[in-house]
Amino acid sequence: MGGYSPSVPRAEYPQPVSDLIEELRRLPGVGPRSAERIALWLLQSGKAQPNSLAESIQNAATAVTSCPECGFFATLEGCSVCSDEARDQGKLCLVEQATDVLPIERSGAFKGLYHCLGGKLSPLDNVGPEDLRIAQLVRRLERLPGVEVILALSSDVEGEATANYLTDLLSDKDCRLSRLAQGLPAGGILEHADALTVSRAFEGRR
Repeated sequence: MGGYSPSVPRAEYPQPVSDLIEELRRLPGVGPRSAERIALWLLQSGKAQPNSLAESIQNAATAVTSCPECGFFATLEGCSVCSDEARDQGKLCLVEQATDVLPIERSGAFKGLYHCLGGKLSPLDNVGPEDLRIAQLVRRLERLPGVEVILALSSDVEGEATANYLTDLLSDKDCRLSRLAQGLPAGGILEHADALTVSRAFEGRR
């Protein structure tokens, strides 16, 4: 009497809202509650511009790709790094991900070229040399004789294993290997390092 009857369906979000929440949950670091809050903000806040957001996402997904040469972000107009003739062609900075290029650029410590591996060696995750852009690197070095290859990889176990593998692989190539100086935190990820730390790591590379 006056109680809740299990036969009466509970009110839920309309299906389009539930679908939006589920899509937002797929984003890294976004849990169920965060996805719900973001969805409601997009739908109810006067500051939100969901149509503009959707258009920007669609445009980025359509226009942005990976540069076939260096692996950095590129558009139909090309890669802003590889097309820059003012860059030092005698230095090639090797990073794990395209996002690692940005803190280096913001530090102003490096004016050369980049090569993004697309990850790092990780046997536990079944990531081997064939899964990274290592073959492309070897072919690229043939066109850059005498280049300095700067290993700017993270200092965790996988990053060290990747650096050691590349050191052995490139030992007989016409290039000079160097590594960033210590200064990045142990196990640190380059994209989270501040500009001063990155700058000092480049200045003290060995």
